[in-house]
Amino acid sequence: MAGAAVGNGSPAARREDSRGDGEDELRDSEHLRELITATIESCVRSSSLRAMWRPPLVGFASASDARFGELRERIVPSHALPADLLPGAKTIVSYFLPFAESIVRANAADRFKVAREWAEAYRATNVQIEGINQTLLLVLKEIDVSTAAEPPTGRFDRETLTSTWSHKSVAAIAGLGSFGMHRMLITDSGSAGRFGSLVIDADVGVEKADVGAKGAERRERCRYLADGECLECVRLCPVGAIKTTGGFDRQVCWARCQSVAAAFADIPRAEVCGKCATGPCALGAAGRPRTDQGAPRPEEEAVERSDPAAGGG
Repeated sequence: MAGAAVGNGSPAARREDSRGDGEDELRDSEHLRELITATIESCVRSSSLRAMWRPPLVGFASASDARFGELRERIVPSHALPADLLPGAKTIVSYFLPFAESIVRANAADRFKVAREWAEAYRATNVQIEGINQTLLLVLKEIDVSTAAEPPTGRFDRETLTSTWSHKSVAAIAGLGSFGMHRMLITDSGSAGRFGSLVIDADVGVEKADVGAKGAERRERCRYLADGECLECVRLCPVGAIKTTGGFDRQVCWARCQSVAAAFADIPRAEVCGKCATGPCALGAAGRPRTDQGAPRPEEEAVERSDPAAGGG
């Protein structure tokens, strides 16, 4: 796997190096989590394009969480494990940059035509995620923590349209949200936005029980999957790629995204649509327990559609 790792020597060797009390304190799990979260928030606040986003969400997952292995069964056998990106991986950092309400409203204005604001936000957010990961790499290197990250988009099989590192599935494991009928991850700030992630070789004190207690497995954010109330994403899809039976046609969705990219030829890699992410779950979802009236989950219940068909995120 082609993750970019940075560090000074092996993790085990570095642990034996003498460090000052300040470094030891930063290495402490609580302080490290705070540092990472504050760095991500600062990157967004200091961006000249900060008006594009609402405040970011940040989550953490243990590299030993068994659900990473399950992604090989549910997405593709070649889906990477955290250790494939970074030997000695301990923690995965996942974050969500939710689009500003004005951008969501702009894309919701026309059922078929994608708003320029949405295409620009998609491109700008991918660049922002790369910048955040680079900043984290430098900040964490100062306290002898190695990192590895995959790009926010572009790493997928062009025939099967499956990704070898699914940012949205990683975010679900980190407790940031649950998948909807549209295969988008619905967070407490909605589904309209983009996800980034990186792997580090330091422990931030995440236990699987913590993720399960807070996260996607126990809070159903999709109204239809919770109690059968909503199929707005099915109605909003301009090409019928989302099926009421729970099916999803990746090829049809990807063809749509490619046509949008052609329409916005002046915006690099604007392979995006996002109409399904402009419905009731676009800007927020409080989450609710699943009821007996909840619809059967889609076949790929814990797996979002792969990156190329990422209508909004």
